[in-house]
Amino acid sequence: VELDTLLSAQWANGMIPHIVFAPGVDGYFPGPDRWACAELAAAAPAGRQTSGITQPPVHAIAVQRILDRARVRGRSTRSAAEAFLDRRWNDLVRWHRWLAEARDPNQRGRITLYHGWESGMDNSPRWDSAYANVIPGAMADYQRADRRVVTDPSQRPSDGEYDRYLWLVEEMKSVAYDDDRLPAVMSFAVEDVFVSAIFSVACDVLADIGEDYKRPNADVRDLRAWAERFRAGVVDTTDQRSGAARDFDVRAGSWITTETAAQFAPLLCGGLAHQQERALLRLLDGPRFVGHPDLRFALIPSTSPVSKDFRPRTYWRGPVWPVLTWLFSWAFARRGWAERALMLSREGLRQASDGTFAEYYEPFTGEGLGSMQQS
Repeated sequence: VELDTLLSAQWANGMIPHIVFAPGVDGYFPGPDRWACAELAAAAPAGRQTSGITQPPVHAIAVQRILDRARVRGRSTRSAAEAFLDRRWNDLVRWHRWLAEARDPNQRGRITLYHGWESGMDNSPRWDSAYANVIPGAMADYQRADRRVVTDPSQRPSDGEYDRYLWLVEEMKSVAYDDDRLPAVMSFAVEDVFVSAIFSVACDVLADIGEDYKRPNADVRDLRAWAERFRAGVVDTTDQRSGAARDFDVRAGSWITTETAAQFAPLLCGGLAHQQERALLRLLDGPRFVGHPDLRFALIPSTSPVSKDFRPRTYWRGPVWPVLTWLFSWAFARRGWAERALMLSREGLRQASDGTFAEYYEPFTGEGLGSMQQS
């Protein structure tokens, strides 16, 4: 139902927006009036209010989970899941095609983001240098809604950061969210190595589904080709010795090197030479990340505790996110690393056993932060 709801608001160009607004429900900022997609964007869906940006392409992974569960749940559940796939296969392929074409026009194997929000890691140190070049102009006043949910300002992005976030929305609106015109006007444009790794994996997952359920060979071929292109694109960013991955600032024409969880993108999609992969796993296990002696649980912090950018309570600048724990555990199991997958799973469940299912957790104390019940 959730995927159907989301896909029913897919744009004509194939983009799946990161928010679909419920009719008549106000309380999220920026809301539909601020985005103004229905008024401005030719590709926006008729009769639905959405945001004008996307987020990491985990949808195929969710579909695979649904199909796998349905297989063992009896005939009616299985037929409902397969009917969903029949209904939505073309939409899922269109979504992947849009990412491969509109967001990688030069075929470098990396997805370009025009807003840090598209990464899902809003205020990560990964974006500090790129955001420093975003100079907000005059825009309408606003009241942040996130501060009403999380009242501790140390956990959230600053007002200055929020001004930049909203200015990028204004830049998108200035060209009516047109894919072809965005590169010329956006003051933020970054090739995101982590989203690219997720996309590579998601293309392989969707191709597997296509083979299992006898979808068109041409679709499966395209998906496999994109998986390979983006795997190579991720590997091209890596440090020769450590295997750590980097983002690329398109505007500045320079690599972005930070000590965040995104360094480990190649562990999701594979493709590294054996020695590099071993080195990257040592970095993950070592004192800069999971092996840091002060961590409450042996889980991957969003930013390394030894980084100058580390803030233990601030959103993507240090806290541990269950959604990342799940993603890495799932990916490790998929790659045949059963012991690693199990270790992350166990530690993640230990963290969640306080019953909060918080959005993110303080890495040293284990305190639940952000929105409770979210994870």
